[in-house]
Amino acid sequence: MEITRRGLVTGAAVGGGLLVAWWFLPRSYPNPLAPAQGEHLFDAWIKIAEDGVVTVAVPQLEMGQGITTLLPQIVAQELGADWRQVAVEPAPVAAAYANVPLARRWADLWEPVAAGLSDDFDEMQAERFARSSRFAATADGTSIAAYEMPCREAAAAARAMLAEEAASRWGANWEECEVENGIVRWGDNSATFGELAEGAATRSAPDPAPIRPEPPRADLTAPASEGGAAAPDFPRIDLPSKVDGSFTFASDVRLPGMVFAAIRHGPNNGSELTGFNAEAAKGIRGIVGAVKTKRWLAVAATTWWSAQAALDAMEPQFTTAFPVDTSDIDARMDTLLKGGDSFKIAETGFGEEAMTRVDIARRYEVEPAPAASLETASAAARYADGRLELWIATQAPEQARRAAARAVGLPPEDVVLYPMPAGGSFDARLEHDHAIEIAHIAKELERPVQLTWARREEMIHTRPRAPYYMLLGAQLSEGGNGAIDALKWRIATPPSNREFGERLFGNLTAWAAIRESAGKSDALACEGAVPAYELPSVTVRHIPVETGQPTGRVRGNSHVPTAFAMESFIDEIASQHSREPLSFRMSMLGSDIRMAACLQRAASLAQWDGGADRSGQGIACHRIGDAETGGRIACVATARPGEGGVRVTRLSAAVDIGRVINPDIARQQIEGGLLFGLGIALGNALKMRGGLPEAFAYADLGLPTLAECPEIEVALVESSAPPADPGELGVAVCPPAIANALFSATGLRLRRLPLLSSGL
Repeated sequence: MEITRRGLVTGAAVGGGLLVAWWFLPRSYPNPLAPAQGEHLFDAWIKIAEDGVVTVAVPQLEMGQGITTLLPQIVAQELGADWRQVAVEPAPVAAAYANVPLARRWADLWEPVAAGLSDDFDEMQAERFARSSRFAATADGTSIAAYEMPCREAAAAARAMLAEEAASRWGANWEECEVENGIVRWGDNSATFGELAEGAATRSAPDPAPIRPEPPRADLTAPASEGGAAAPDFPRIDLPSKVDGSFTFASDVRLPGMVFAAIRHGPNNGSELTGFNAEAAKGIRGIVGAVKTKRWLAVAATTWWSAQAALDAMEPQFTTAFPVDTSDIDARMDTLLKGGDSFKIAETGFGEEAMTRVDIARRYEVEPAPAASLETASAAARYADGRLELWIATQAPEQARRAAARAVGLPPEDVVLYPMPAGGSFDARLEHDHAIEIAHIAKELERPVQLTWARREEMIHTRPRAPYYMLLGAQLSEGGNGAIDALKWRIATPPSNREFGERLFGNLTAWAAIRESAGKSDALACEGAVPAYELPSVTVRHIPVETGQPTGRVRGNSHVPTAFAMESFIDEIASQHSREPLSFRMSMLGSDIRMAACLQRAASLAQWDGGADRSGQGIACHRIGDAETGGRIACVATARPGEGGVRVTRLSAAVDIGRVINPDIARQQIEGGLLFGLGIALGNALKMRGGLPEAFAYADLGLPTLAECPEIEVALVESSAPPADPGELGVAVCPPAIANALFSATGLRLRRLPLLSSGL
């Protein structure tokens, strides 16, 4: 009898651990896909039609990052499909699509007690949780880590089944058949996928699947075609429909008899609806009805504009228990940074005791920042016969479905969620408030309805990235060259990830989540604080702060403040000791040759001049993830002060994200991240007064316009490491690169983000 680790765990349980062992036993799940006429199912990932079209199910939210191209590309390359015949459909909520890597990363959020007992236990626990709760959230750049291998295994099995069907017709061995470009060949015989699909789908998939020896990989060393860059081998599937306007978002859904709802919220920290003037809306045409709860008021009409006009006329009034101002938040952050109790989050090398003195210390501050996606929250719903249908863009579909079900008193199995793509998200659609609201409205009105938040509501109800006050201290070597012997952080910030976890997994309100997480440490809020540099000692301490204002996740998350503080601090030490910033960083990298290669490549792209006084060039680098699998980026920014503020003229970045699957999408993500970081660095701060933002318009955020976008050059560094996510690297590295460039240009050291929040 073959003995496996899982079998051993199960057998050992007979004497007293049967319940625990049963909990970890594998489960089988039905195929969630439904074939259309002429389509044939191969597994939970692939359908092949008799016209040769290969449809790939994608369980991740498409929000501009290109996942509806990346996963189908992986399938196409492993299967041997013709890219011109590959289609995509959103996967239904199902256990087959569990995001186990993300479940493990977020274990502290859904199971804080048992997390961390052992690597094996954590892995099994995460898999069991993810599959049993159908957890398939899109976040933290885990899509490839979670789904590349399942996609390859599914495609390899389908390829073998197609080859077996062809071989049975030709009297051949299926292993001798070649499968490429949507055709199976053996000698002079050939058959298309469409011709083989019906018979192949009835065959048993081989176990294990015959995966190709080489994973999908782009050749970054191939020269560009004459006259410019070559066209991508796998162009984005969603691009043509986005260009011609036919791409369907949640706000584009139209159902028979649908009406349109607008909503009004009070401050996002415990506000209650106290009154409104219903009579004032009677003269507005097209009003269908109004729905009120303790926290909000919604009006539905035959047009959204009529519904919004009715809300304006009704003038809803709210009270709030916690009228928070930015000045109150700053005062509390300042007090706790100086003397608040802290939790040790990380300790490396010789430990905290290695720091016996502080030779240099600096304080850095980062103000809250909203996700500010261009598309506001929108959803459509239909409630009939005790059943709710929901069309919504969500990064956490099962959690949104369960929240909507609970809101209207339905069992989750009576709620059907149709996943829609998002016009940007930046983690805002991890929240599911609009799913709860549309469920209430649809049930009350008993007719199809679409809810769309106005920009004002998006700003009011935003849960921005938390504010950060950070104190960095370093003990330097006695040689006088600025070498760091020990580094210590004190990071004062709300435990925003714990708040988020209470909302997502505990279905708590924002203010209840604040109370539940108050005073608790949050390791995810300090990610990025342990740098890529090999320093003798690094200690990171978190000081949890309760500000009274809800916080959440925003693209880049904690890596934005920690990269800003660390790379600004490194630059300050280099300047104080007359060290050239690039060589100073290189001297501390130790064995991280991947980061060294990024720094050298970025410097070459930018024609780095050493960051000389008044040159306007600044350099920064950052790693997201561990030393083995993490992505690296180095960036040189060129900036100048001017009459209209600061002008960033050029960003040169070199990036190592391991094995690159689609270089076109990787560059898009890095360029987009750099521009997102530009907005964080030079945009306007989110100021609060009485629990409300001081400004509500999108233009008030001060985001870069097309005319203000700098020249961007991105070089992808060839690497054999596992794939890393490119989406957040540029966001993290851009602000410190710009801050260092401004110091070079002006001699002024700006230690607060946004950089111009207090003027230049």
